Amino acid sequence: MTPQDHARAAADLLEAERNGKQIGLLSLRHPEMGMDDAYAVQNAIYRAKLNAGRKVIGWKIGLTSKAMQYALGINIPDSGILFDDMVFEHGQTIPASRFIQPRIEAEIAFVMKSDLGGEGISRADVLAATDYVTPSIEILDTRIQRSDPQTGKPRTVYDTISDNAANAGVILGSRRHAVEAFDLRWVGALTYRNGEIEETGLGAGVLNDPVESVLWLARRMAQYGQKIEPGQVILSGSFIRPVECPPHTEIHADFGSFGDVRISFA
Repeated sequence: MTPQDHARAAADLLEAERNGKQIGLLSLRHPEMGMDDAYAVQNAIYRAKLNAGRKVIGWKIGLTSKAMQYALGINIPDSGILFDDMVFEHGQTIPASRFIQPRIEAEIAFVMKSDLGGEGISRADVLAATDYVTPSIEILDTRIQRSDPQTGKPRTVYDTISDNAANAGVILGSRRHAVEAFDLRWVGALTYRNGEIEETGLGAGVLNDPVESVLWLARRMAQYGQKIEPGQVILSGSFIRPVECPPHTEIHADFGSFGDVRISFA
C-alpha cells in the first residue's frame, strides 16, 4: 500500500465512525496489505483525531489469548489507541446511536504513574510504573464489515488493526488496587448479559499474566520511538470472548473482591 492508500483507508474508516455505516474489507481492497500497512492506517486515524482536538488517554492490547490468535492465524497481540471521547462511566447508559455493532470484553486495566518505555524494560519496570489496577470493560465496535457479503471472506487481523483494533470505549470500575495486591493471573470475571451468565475467564488467559501484556506493549512502542506516559490507561487484554450488545442490553462484569463494572446500551 502507498501512503495515499493509507490516508484513503483512514478517511473511509473515520467517515464510517461518523455516519454509522460500515465499509468493505480493506484486505479485499488491498490484497497486498501487511502488518506495517495496518498500523500505518491506524496511525493516520490517530493523526486525524489529534488534529480534530482529541487527546490520547491510553492504549488497548488485543489478541492476547491463544484462542483469538489461532482464530486469526497470528501469534502476537495487537494494539490500539484510547482517546478522551471513549471514556464512559460505571453504570452509564450509552445512546443507541453511538455505535454500529457494539460488543464488550472484560479486562484488567492498568493506570500508570510514570513513564514506561524502552526495549530493555522488565516486568519489574512495569510494576514500578503502575499506579493501580482496576476492573474494566472495553467496548468494541467495527467500522469495517466482519465479513464480505458477496464472498463470505472474513476480516483479517490487518482489517482489525487498521480499525484501531476495533476499539471504541472503556469503562473503569470504582475499585483501585496496588498492582501487587493480587496475583492477576487468578483475577477473573463473571460476565452477565441481561442477568444471564455469558462468559467467564481468568487473567492468566492474557499471555499467562496481564503484566506481560503491558510489557509487550511498552517494548513494541519503543520500536516506534513511543512510550507509555503517566496517567495513561492500559487495557491489558480480554480473558473472555466478546459479548454482543444489541439494543436494550445490560452488562455486569463481576470480578469478585477485585470489583465490578456495569454498563447499559439503550
